Amino acid sequence: MAAFQNEAEVYEYLGGVFRMGMEDAALVEKLKPSGVVLRITYTDPDAVLTVDMPNSEIFEGPDRGPQPNVELFMTADTGNRFWLGKVVLPVALAKGHVRAKGPVATLLKVLPLAKGLFGPYRASLEEKGRSDLLNA
Repeated sequence: MAAFQNEAEVYEYLGGVFRMGMEDAALVEKLKPSGVVLRITYTDPDAVLTVDMPNSEIFEGPDRGPQPNVELFMTADTGNRFWLGKVVLPVALAKGHVRAKGPVATLLKVLPLAKGLFGPYRASLEEKGRSDLLNA
């Protein structure tokens, strides 16, 4: 069974971690020059997030936001486990748990910056009493 009940929860939690990142001025300054416009298409439940790193914007929904230059496809559970530090993206790509389209090498350059959000993501789940997501 999927950890997330519906699309709204995916946007609340997985979108929320990106919103937390966009509130961190130092992180934003590091992401802007990357040029990465990342679209993540989640399944189970279906949800689409587009993260425009150069403009520090996040869009929810399949037809929202600018055209991405990197796309990732994964289950929402895999996204949750990534932000908990339980999924190593290059390994998940190699095993087919995550599919990618576009210049993944560009994304992998900014990937180390994501690790700074693992703690805040975990804290947000603890704060909201989501032990089901913490133990995924």
